[in-house]
Amino acid sequence: MSEALPLFPLNTPLVPGLVLPLHIFEPRYREMVRDLMARETDEEREFGIVAVREGHDVDQEGVDAVFPVGVTAVLRQVEEHDDGRFDIVTTGARRFRLKSLDVREPLARAEVDFLAEVSGPADAALAVRVGTRFRDYRAVLGGQVQAAVGEDEIPADPAVLSYLVTAAMVLPLDERQELLAAPTIADRLDLARRLLLRETTLISELSAMPAVEVPGTLPSVN
Repeated sequence: MSEALPLFPLNTPLVPGLVLPLHIFEPRYREMVRDLMARETDEEREFGIVAVREGHDVDQEGVDAVFPVGVTAVLRQVEEHDDGRFDIVTTGARRFRLKSLDVREPLARAEVDFLAEVSGPADAALAVRVGTRFRDYRAVLGGQVQAAVGEDEIPADPAVLSYLVTAAMVLPLDERQELLAAPTIADRLDLARRLLLRETTLISELSAMPAVEVPGTLPSVN
């Protein structure tokens, strides 16, 4: 059964479990925050985040401007400023697939289907291999980025690891989105393993970082 969500487009996808702070200044999103704050439980204080395709405009193009799979953000902390702006902290929660997008009002609203986390017997073995690749990847980055996850902090849980790697790798938007949209945990881990191997090899051989945005620290995935 589909559900309706207010939508907050960004230039990068949110990942389940990722802590995401946002500065809210546009009137339509201020109203969204006020509406969320009026709801009774944390589970109800949820809105959708989707990544916008490069060079596209959601207000003009609607659903064609965004990637089809997004993640809900649950409102956790709110600081309101005297001028009506907000600083909020959210946590990535549930993946969804867009069915339709209504941009006739200032605040876009979407009909979505939520996506199950499909696990399987291969997940644990794949997670071990991905964990090893992830350590190798972080090692070749060396001093080029600050690593905020210690060796003993790489999660053993296959789903959590798959999303940590999705959030932490330095990747083009379309590849990060492909990881997010993988239909099963095993699919995501297998793709992550291949991307980690490719990027580790390239960085080692060329002694250069990819020409995309580099995070200052690895993200926190709860």
